[in-house]
Amino acid sequence: MADTLFLIAGGIIILSLFVAAIRFFLGPDPVDRVIAFDVLTIISISLIALIAHEAGRGIYLDVAVVYGLLSFLGVIVVAKYLERGL
Repeated sequence: MADTLFLIAGGIIILSLFVAAIRFFLGPDPVDRVIAFDVLTIISISLIALIAHEAGRGIYLDVAVVYGLLSFLGVIVVAKYLERGL
């Protein structure tokens, strides 16, 4: 039962990864691309968490937290640049 749920969750994550990647590459303006990039990082963090649980390795969760913090800072910097420049 748990294996089936992990497969379904992985499939949903991969499907959402493709949808967000399409928006990232086809976004009409830079703001759409920044939002899609943020969504892609959130999706990859959830994929890392799923892999960490499946592998039984807690250190991967630390990697996901650091990746989330760096992604947040990166999106803030890009948003500030798009708003009025650095």
